[in-house]
Amino acid sequence: MNNKKAFNTLNTVMLGTGSMVGAGIFIVIGQAGAIAGNIVWLSFIFGGFAALLSGYSLAKLALRYPSRGGIVEYLVQSFGEGIFSSSAGVLFYLSQLIAITAVAKAFGAYAGTFIPEANHWDNVFAVGIVVTFILINLVGASLVAKSETVIVAIKISILLFFTVVALFYVKPNLLSIADMPPVSNMFFAIGLTFFAYQGFSVITNTVEDMQNPEKTMMRAMMITITLVGLLYILTSVAVLGNLPLSEVIHAKDYALAEAAQPIFGEIGFKIMAATALLATASAINATLYAATEIGYTMAKDGELPKVYTYHIHSSYGGLIVSGILILPMILFLNLAEVTTIAALVVLIIQGLTHLGHLRKIKETGANLWLVLGAATSMFGIAGLTLYHTQQDMPLITYYMLGTFISALAIEFIFRAINQRTLKKQTP
Repeated sequence: MNNKKAFNTLNTVMLGTGSMVGAGIFIVIGQAGAIAGNIVWLSFIFGGFAALLSGYSLAKLALRYPSRGGIVEYLVQSFGEGIFSSSAGVLFYLSQLIAITAVAKAFGAYAGTFIPEANHWDNVFAVGIVVTFILINLVGASLVAKSETVIVAIKISILLFFTVVALFYVKPNLLSIADMPPVSNMFFAIGLTFFAYQGFSVITNTVEDMQNPEKTMMRAMMITITLVGLLYILTSVAVLGNLPLSEVIHAKDYALAEAAQPIFGEIGFKIMAATALLATASAINATLYAATEIGYTMAKDGELPKVYTYHIHSSYGGLIVSGILILPMILFLNLAEVTTIAALVVLIIQGLTHLGHLRKIKETGANLWLVLGAATSMFGIAGLTLYHTQQDMPLITYYMLGTFISALAIEFIFRAINQRTLKKQTP
């Protein structure tokens, strides 16, 4: 019998890179550039540094508590089988739905560029792509899953090609100190740039299928984040070095495609927009699948309604419920709002995970200062992001409170009904 594990360092780096270089960069480059201007590349550096700290902490947790449950498992291990960890698990599930909403809104924005003067179609496209992938997952998503490797290769190749060529056309005056915004803006944009790195946590979910995880896990995590960080930094320089800030702000929902137009013409704009559609569509499919599996697992433990476990063709009832929860967010939130909410929730969940790690530091053998740095950076970046965005989005605080209250309420309701708690999966 062949017991060889599926993931070596190269396989794991490819998986992590594919997960990270997806919809995030197509959404974030314009949103963050509109805040940080021509020093947004510094925001990507700081965001990458925070990702390295976070990746280190998660890798250590994965080695001590190997589980496909990932962050949900680490929260239960760190905080026990109680209200707090279970509510955080529900919050993690809700964060997946918010992320899908952000990606779907980005899909709608890029799709809208193919129909001039038809911005009101953006939400129609966003709803349409979510409904499409719900149906695909119900029927069976094997074809989409098998094509994921090809999709990853296409989007990374096009992004690399654009970045390399665009760097030769950079206009130094657009990157000059004279046009530099306040340095504080660079810090305010880090929350969004960190969101573009999201996906590195998937590396921890492969630990049970990883060759020599003691060496492979940390090595793959650091290599992946570093490589993706370099790509993001160069891409941000290419975009802000070819587009005046006014144009970045005007086209912030599809700035990456807009930056391709001065160099490659209209065909370049269309190719980059089409690549964004491909990247966002694959991200929606993958995250819908992940959210469905998370919902199913939590429902088995009594954390969510039994409808999440009902079999419907090739999927579960949770897929339908998730879709119902996503659609109102698409219709009533704009892209900037939902991207910011997604970034903030991700930062807080990871911050809680690293805070819990401090309680288990002797068991994991991690470096205290690096884990403390990870926790501090997550909460610090979240605080800066919230402070800045509430000035332009006064309702953002209420949205965040609503998300946390919803997670807590769901936990209390189903704990009362089922008298069950989220259990540890590893000793």
